Amino acid sequence: MICLKRKPWSVSKVVRRAVRGLVVGFLVSLGAALPAIAQKTGYVGSETCIACHAEAGEAWRGSHHDLAWTSIEDGNIEADFDGTRFALGEMVAEFRLDESGAPHVRVTELDGETRDYPIHSVIGEEPLQQYVIETAPGRMQSFDVVWDTEKGEWFHLYPDQELLPDDALHWSGPYKNWNDRCATCHATGFEANYNSATRSYDSTMSEIGVGCEACHGPGARHLEWAEAWDATAVEQPPLNYGFAVDFSDTEVLIQQCAGCHSRRETFFDGNPVPGTPYHDAYSLSLLRPGLYEADGQILDEDYVYGSFLQSKMYSMGVGCVDCHMPHGGDLIAEGNAVCAQCHSLAGNPEFPSLPLVDFDSPEHTHHPEGSAGAECKNCHMVERVYMGNDWRADHSFRVPRPDLNGETGAPDACTTCHSDQQPGWAAARLEEWFPESTHRGPHFGQILAHGRRNPQASMGELVGLARDEGEAGIVRATALWLLEQPRDPSAAEAVSGLLDDPDPLVRAAAVKAMRAIEPQQRTQRVIPLLGDPARAVRIAAAQAMFDSQIAYLPDHYREMMTGAFTDWQQMMEARLGFPEAQLQLGGSALTMRNFQGAVDAFAEATVLDPALVNAWSMRVRLAEALGDPARALEILDQGLAANPDAIPLIDLQRRMSGQAPGLLPPPRE
Repeated sequence: MICLKRKPWSVSKVVRRAVRGLVVGFLVSLGAALPAIAQKTGYVGSETCIACHAEAGEAWRGSHHDLAWTSIEDGNIEADFDGTRFALGEMVAEFRLDESGAPHVRVTELDGETRDYPIHSVIGEEPLQQYVIETAPGRMQSFDVVWDTEKGEWFHLYPDQELLPDDALHWSGPYKNWNDRCATCHATGFEANYNSATRSYDSTMSEIGVGCEACHGPGARHLEWAEAWDATAVEQPPLNYGFAVDFSDTEVLIQQCAGCHSRRETFFDGNPVPGTPYHDAYSLSLLRPGLYEADGQILDEDYVYGSFLQSKMYSMGVGCVDCHMPHGGDLIAEGNAVCAQCHSLAGNPEFPSLPLVDFDSPEHTHHPEGSAGAECKNCHMVERVYMGNDWRADHSFRVPRPDLNGETGAPDACTTCHSDQQPGWAAARLEEWFPESTHRGPHFGQILAHGRRNPQASMGELVGLARDEGEAGIVRATALWLLEQPRDPSAAEAVSGLLDDPDPLVRAAAVKAMRAIEPQQRTQRVIPLLGDPARAVRIAAAQAMFDSQIAYLPDHYREMMTGAFTDWQQMMEARLGFPEAQLQLGGSALTMRNFQGAVDAFAEATVLDPALVNAWSMRVRLAEALGDPARALEILDQGLAANPDAIPLIDLQRRMSGQAPGLLPPPRE
């Protein structure tokens, strides 16, 4: 139990202070407009590394990492800017070269306005190349019209969207901002440096593109040792040869790759120091609807890690560089030879549990040798296309389960290829080919599918899945997320033991599941996790304490609370340019009864994205609650001007004018 000590300390005070500091504070001062190449502490640059490590440098140079982001001066532009044109409805993009040969795009938007932009920089190389435009000093945006390097033509990433420039989803809006949303994984030592007072950026980086130190960390200590060793040949190397990360540990290496190759939210502005544990730097997206199929297959872009965590390969210690070259990123062999280095009659002594079977044969594939159906990846790593023409493989390395389609609604490898057939046909064929298969038993996807449809009715199944230590942590955490939805105290009690689970992903999800318990009891459960080793768990615990009913804490809990809320505040500071983050801040401020903080945060949310109807509604309700009905009506008029068909705002208008609430959507013109 939590007891009082001699130095009482108010919990709510520190929370209010943190929220207030965020919603009214200015984080950084306005500085230089361009994302400057800064002399970051400890960084020496890739060319310095390559001077000694020539072989690694040769593999890296020209790779997707090297070309993740380049300047136009490097001659990396693949597109035809010499008088070409692209149109999508009334939106027209005309590409040209100026007198000096620099590329420009002249854009006529749906509102009829035309503006000419110089191309700032280049994203990627193939199968598509995208371009960065600086729309205001220091503010970089990724343009939605991109170059297909295979077909040699322009195309639009979102052809079904016709957006006006004032729409936050427009290429010039906050959701397409390069500084905050993308650049971290395309640069080395990057910091966005968003100024919330001026809504501007003063971004810096040590190197454009994903250089050596983006993965290995700052190289100054290594260079210092190497130069001393070169002079004396006796200098003993420092820990990890002077780097912050030890790539001899497979899990450390996987987590380093996962920092960019995952769907996640970040806790920092810019790149965390390489070697930072994943759950100290990021919150991983779970297997939620819209991101993943119910059985965990990729749906939206997951960037690999969330899929790989589900795989048997991950659980057996396989890492990224067992299949990919570490510096170039290419596969270590061609075709099925990548898989056959382990899955063969010879096996692999590093993984002694492997069955010694000739999988690369018609007896296993049941397809002609050399055909698409005989390729391992086409059955076990089904691809989806993203960004118009970029095919990416599912890294959960799953056995096809067409027999589950009726329950999960998920696709399967067989009918993805044989599109003229049904899952029942595929299931029958697999049963005929593999009559003694051990892969047709219960699957977690069945439980998650049930939970998506009705988490309350599926509570028993979800509790069992969350507790099942034989399942992947991301699967168990997803079950906990589903249990969180109905806010059933009995479900929270049933999984409270998972607050001590070894997996930080599970612990963080278990903390959030505790929200179903009344505040005092929840505090008793959650407060020890304010000092958890993983930042993701500490932040979840801090958020669970927003409505804490404790008046005072003893010193050691006070220190834990202060540290956890510092983590939370740092995370929110890194995301103040995100409309959705301002919504979160508004909600947090409301929970702590910091009404002015809530007013400020919801107002900022509607500035960044005028389509956030929930933020407009909260602004109206807050103005009413604070005794200013005239201001409430003024805000409501602004919200309806931006969202004339928004039913919640229309209902508010009817209520405030004394009319009965409308039950039907407004007629469309």
